[in-house]
Amino acid sequence: MILQVEHQKVYTPDEYLDLEVNSDLRHEYIDGEIVNMTGGTPNHNQIAGNLYAALNFALKRQPYRVFVTDQRLWIPRKTIYTYPDIMVVSGDLQFQEGRQDTILNPVFIAEVLSPSTRSYDKTDKFSAYRTISTFQEYLLIEQSQIHVEHYVKNDRKRWTFSEYDEAEEVIALNSIDFQIFLTDLYDKVEFDSEVD
Repeated sequence: MILQVEHQKVYTPDEYLDLEVNSDLRHEYIDGEIVNMTGGTPNHNQIAGNLYAALNFALKRQPYRVFVTDQRLWIPRKTIYTYPDIMVVSGDLQFQEGRQDTILNPVFIAEVLSPSTRSYDKTDKFSAYRTISTFQEYLLIEQSQIHVEHYVKNDRKRWTFSEYDEAEEVIALNSIDFQIFLTDLYDKVEFDSEVD
């Protein structure tokens, strides 16, 4: 998704939530700033859809919930509300106090990268995600070429990094019993058709 700062005014989390609940558009909240999230490209949506469908099918009748793009996540230690592209929760949903629309406990998150969000997704956003105690695994997926970065938490402050860039490779998640071929992740993605 493309992020654009909407206002210079500093908002409280409650002000943001009041505006967000009544808005037709989605916005992130980053430490007082409201950031507009514009629509994604066909490649972005195809990749997110492919991963969501594969995860949702593989995890049916198991104690996991899979969310795609519209589920709000609260990261209290960084004062961020965000909407990950893909998010998996293990076990019961934990909600922000007083809310039934904002969760706290993902075990796995995936973001589809675009030029406007790549740096943020790899640095500050990943740093914020790491403050979530349940968070164990992160995928960063390029939409303009076959390339995936995979981070797995090994212990409290140690993460293992792997990358994939060949269509026949398989990504096997560590926190969830799930694997996907890159050919399936990138199914119907047209690399020459768009630039975000």
